Order: sequence, then C-alpha cells, then structure tokens
Amino acid sequence: MDNFTAFIYLVSAVCFIMALRGLSHPESARAGVMYGMAGMALAVVVTFFAVSSSHLWILLGILIGGGIGAAIANKIEMTALPQLMAAFHSLVGLAAVFVAAAAFYNPEAYHLATAEGIKAVSLIEMGLGTAIGAVTFTGSIIAWGKLQGTISGKPLVFSGQHALNALLGALLVLFLILFVVTQSAFWFWAIVVLSLALGVLMIVPIGGADMPVIVSMLNSYSGWAAAGIGFTLHNNLLIIVGALVGASGAILSYIMCKGMNRSFVSVLLGGFGGEQASGSAGGDAGERNAKIGAAEDAAYIMKNASKVIIVPGYGMAVAQAQHAVREMADILKREGVDVKYAIHPVAGRMPGHMNVLLAEANVPYDEVFEQEDINRDFAQTDVVYIIGANDITNPSAKTDTASPIYGMPVLDVENARTVLFVKRSLGSGYAGIDNPLFYRDNTMMLLGDAKKMTEEIIKSLE
Repeated sequence: MDNFTAFIYLVSAVCFIMALRGLSHPESARAGVMYGMAGMALAVVVTFFAVSSSHLWILLGILIGGGIGAAIANKIEMTALPQLMAAFHSLVGLAAVFVAAAAFYNPEAYHLATAEGIKAVSLIEMGLGTAIGAVTFTGSIIAWGKLQGTISGKPLVFSGQHALNALLGALLVLFLILFVVTQSAFWFWAIVVLSLALGVLMIVPIGGADMPVIVSMLNSYSGWAAAGIGFTLHNNLLIIVGALVGASGAILSYIMCKGMNRSFVSVLLGGFGGEQASGSAGGDAGERNAKIGAAEDAAYIMKNASKVIIVPGYGMAVAQAQHAVREMADILKREGVDVKYAIHPVAGRMPGHMNVLLAEANVPYDEVFEQEDINRDFAQTDVVYIIGANDITNPSAKTDTASPIYGMPVLDVENARTVLFVKRSLGSGYAGIDNPLFYRDNTMMLLGDAKKMTEEIIKSLE
C-alpha cells in the first residue's frame, strides 16, 4: 500500500507541475486548472484510504469543508476574488499551525518520537512551519480586511515601526532556538503568539496600491508553510506542492514588483497607497478643467476610429462591465475597427485580475496584450478606452519626481489621439494620487458607472 500511495503521490505531483505550466498562458489556463483539480483529487482519495484513523471523521471534515467551499464559490463575485484569495491563504497558514501543534503534542502518531523526545530536525521543521503559518494567517486576515474595505487601505505607520519588527524577528529566532533546545510547549506557543503579531505588523503599513504584491507574497508564504509541515509529516507530496506554491508565489511577487519599479524590501518596509492619501502629483486639480463627455460622444469617436485600445482596471471589476466591454468591442470590430486590450502587470487588486475578468467574458486571447508588448502602439492609436485604470495610466510616474509612483512603469495612454476615461468621479485612485491625465486636451472624461456607460455607448453604436 505504501508503494502504491507513493506512486499516486508522484502522479499528483506531475499533475500540479502541469497545472503551473498550463496557468502560464491564457490559452492553456483551463487545462492547467483541470490538471490541478485532478492532482488534488488523486492526493485526497489515496490519502483517505492510506490513513488508519477513523475514516468517518475524515469524511465528515471533507463534507463540511467541501460544502463551505462550494457555497462560497457559488456566491462569490468576481470583484471579491482578491480578498477570497487572501482568506484562503489565511486558512492554509492556520492549518499549518494546527498540524504542527498536533504533531508536537502527539509525536508518536507522526513517527517523530524517540527515546530522548522529538528529534531536533523535526522540531526545527515544526517551528519554522508554525512561524510561517502564523505570519501567513494574520497577515492574510489584514490583507483581506484592506481589500474588503473593513480596514482602511491607507498605510498605518508609526514611529519606530521598523525597529519593532526587527526586534520581533530577532526574538522569533531566539524562541525557535529555545524551542528546539528545551522542547517546551511554552516556547512553541510563544512562537505562535509572536508570529501572529508579526503578521499583523508586517501588513498594516502596506498601502492599497501594493496589495497585488502582498496577495502574491502571502500566496508564497502559504506554500512554504505547507512545505515545512510536509517535512514534519514526512509527506513528500506536501513538500512538493508547498515548494511549487512557494516558489511560484515568490517569482510572481518579483514580477509584480518589477511592474511597479519597486523592490520587494521597499514594499515590506512601508508601501504607498491609501484612499485617504493626498495627491500631490500633477499639481492642484482644482485649477484645471476636465472635458466631460457623454456616451453618444464616445460612440461617435470610436465608430470613426481605425484603431482602439481598451485598458481595463479595477473600475471594470467593480461594475462587472467585462461582458458589456466585450460586446462593445465586437460591434466596433464589425465596423472595421481594430480593437485590442492592454493589461498592466498590477491592474486590479491581485495578479492576473483583469485577465480572469476578460476570460470570463470570452475575450479572444490574441486580442489581449501585456504592457511591454503594446506600449509602443499607443502613439499610433486613435482612441484609448480606459475603465477605471487610474494609477497604471498616470503620467506623473514618468514626469513628477515628487510623486510616490515616480519610476513605476505605466501604460503610455496619453500618446493616443483621444483618451476616453470612464470613472465615477475625478477623484484619485486606490493609491490616493491625483491623475493629471484627466485634464489633458486629448482626454474626455465619461463620469459614471462603467457598465452603464459602456451599455449606453453600445446603444449609440447600434
């Protein structure tokens, strides 16, 4: 039975690797998801029959957890995907803490006990998995609160914050050493409490504009927590899966930071962006006038264009406008207009947020381009249709050295002949920074709900 279990675990691991490979491109993403589902199903089924514990309790847990997951999946809105991801990450971290506690208090059940107690290497694995899991749990809860709006997206900073975090980090290392040396339950729970506090203090100073990086980072943490517990349980599949998630999350975090021209350390040491932040970029918005247009104006301009680029942002997610946007693009294409979509690496509030929304609306993959592939095309574009993508289109990132986003690569939408910007108001975006693009001569603001405005444009086009 052990050999059979090991073989199925190997097959599951291959499925997970194929899942990651498939998720690397939109066209193969659906197949990647299926590989992942198949790998997890195999792992759960073979583990269920391999354990000698009460199968009734395990089955009951699967039914309860699966039922809750199915209910959430059926009700969740696409706009809530970022906070859903954060919530799931928190559960992975909490599970790592629970498993470590179970292994510590009942080492015989996990084959960790020796005549002298628990082996030192097992205690190290247990302690690291616990620490990473606890940090992931509270950090993900704070990220969920910021994304959900129950906690302010504004960075929460105070004097001596970095010194406090450094002190807590040093104490955590000390507690880990004491735990391994003494095998005391006191130091185990000291690690848990300190790690929970550190998770909160690490995430509260990070602002809304850095949330895509944080979601990716917490994804990586949850993977490493799972891998650490895999070593404790001597479960090769858990080690492999945890390492895959941890490594891919770390790589994605790097890509997100590169897309924002920020170092990972600078994000952790105090991110920018909060809805209450002052927008110094671009000067005083009150002294400038924006051109306010209507749906009929936008329809006329786009119908007479030869090339249109659509730039989706979080405003499209909030309004659930992706289907209307695709319908508008289909009408324009029937009129002979060349339509493309431009995606910034950190558009939305989690990595790939806009890609998921466009895929849901069945937008052809060959019409969707990443920033580096389409930025040069804006200068030869007649119309850019921006849907709530505020910070990633802000030209201050290239011109205003005093701006918090200075140096961040943005979409060069201002180079287009006409910019149509759909937004509820002239207020700042999630980073709290004023966008001078609103007041340029070639920009027309279309104020209102993105879905309603796009639907009115469709009526005018028809």
